[in-house]
Amino acid sequence: MYPSDLKYAREHEWVRVDGDTATIGISDFAQDQLGEVVYVDLPSEGDEVTAGDTFGEIESVKSVSELYAPVSGEVVKVNEALEDTPETVNEDPYGDGWMIVVRISDPSQVDDLMDAGAYEAFVSEEA
Repeated sequence: MYPSDLKYAREHEWVRVDGDTATIGISDFAQDQLGEVVYVDLPSEGDEVTAGDTFGEIESVKSVSELYAPVSGEVVKVNEALEDTPETVNEDPYGDGWMIVVRISDPSQVDDLMDAGAYEAFVSEEA
């Protein structure tokens, strides 16, 4: 249910590490809880994000939620396609629904995130 090659944060963001960069999105659980996503507000390339701090907002027909950075670093890429098709977050949260790519400033922060099994247990406690 949750891809095993990803790490997960308690705020329901996922991280795919590739060398010194991390692609970040929200989990299938998170998009399901939000409902139909209608707008995503993301940072700009070159912005700095700090682990645990907000980096944007996601709006659904039900609510507006903040997005939290699971790792710190510089935003090197933003999924601009989400401006026109925010529903991609619902349709493909682990693929085309990614949000930002960050050049990680402190790789040890990845070790603080949950693996797929731990995240699945965490989500089942919340449900």
